[in-house]
Amino acid sequence: MLILSRSEVERLLDLDALVEALAAAMAELSAGAASMPARTGAIVEERDGVLGVMPAYLPGAGALTTKLVSLFPRNAGTSLPTHQAVIAAFDATSGQPLALMDGTYITAARTAAGSALATRLLARPESAVMAVLGTGVQARAHAAAVPRMLSLREIRVAGRDPEKAAALAREISDQLGVAASGAASYAEALDGADVVCATTHSLDPVVRREWLSPGVHVNSVGHQAEGGEVDAATVADAVVVVESRASALAPYPAGAGDLVGPIRDGVIGEEHIHAEVGELVSGTRPGRTSPDQITLYKSVGVAVQDAAAAALVLSAARSAGAGTEVDLGTG
Repeated sequence: MLILSRSEVERLLDLDALVEALAAAMAELSAGAASMPARTGAIVEERDGVLGVMPAYLPGAGALTTKLVSLFPRNAGTSLPTHQAVIAAFDATSGQPLALMDGTYITAARTAAGSALATRLLARPESAVMAVLGTGVQARAHAAAVPRMLSLREIRVAGRDPEKAAALAREISDQLGVAASGAASYAEALDGADVVCATTHSLDPVVRREWLSPGVHVNSVGHQAEGGEVDAATVADAVVVVESRASALAPYPAGAGDLVGPIRDGVIGEEHIHAEVGELVSGTRPGRTSPDQITLYKSVGVAVQDAAAAALVLSAARSAGAGTEVDLGTG
């Protein structure tokens, strides 16, 4: 079995290739060609944590994988990330274990690459101002991935701590060469923004309908059992796109509180979900149909995305001779 560390995975995973791999994976999922059972998990109530299990078979990539991922929101603001994971890859012909790799970086990168893909499919082509809500791992990942789809002139960062927001803005500006600044509030960051990347663990909405401009595209990757970072009014007014209807509407730890709540409260029905990303990729459902529409990509993360990313990493590792081989024995 090949063991791949986080630094090796980060070096081997190409973001541009990942966006294209996700497009193929999402189309395959929506077409019913992939096998992806519902995510399940063990709840650690005293820490508000969960250990999720996410298996998938993606025939197009020849990928058979499972991810074990812990979500511990109380890690926010500490030295540990809120999401930590490992991914095991198996031979899709024989079932033989092939590799064990860090999944923490893959989780961050594939989530942001999914938002980049959704932005490419749903945002207005002339979008020039992006707001990043949050200052953690996903905020940084989105700042690296989503601008690849746009010609930006300005990035605004907002978070609970204005000093952290300002520091991240300076980091983004140095890396991308785009004017970036810390905003004093979420409302200020959203004012006039063309694209929004909401990457928080907030139980109270950081994206509110009255703060949004016509034609904005919102990516939301915050994942909560109840409530969430997008308010019901935005959900009701938006063209809503998800990775998978079944996953988005499933009970926690799979589903999206931002969608499940408004459905439970009668604000919207399940039919309000306009499309899956894969349907937009394949052209079986339309995306944006007018410049003034608000579009919302609500992500909960799905296992085929991890499978697609792991397949890229494993292929690159074999080509580069990276990783450490470990003999597990035959029992």
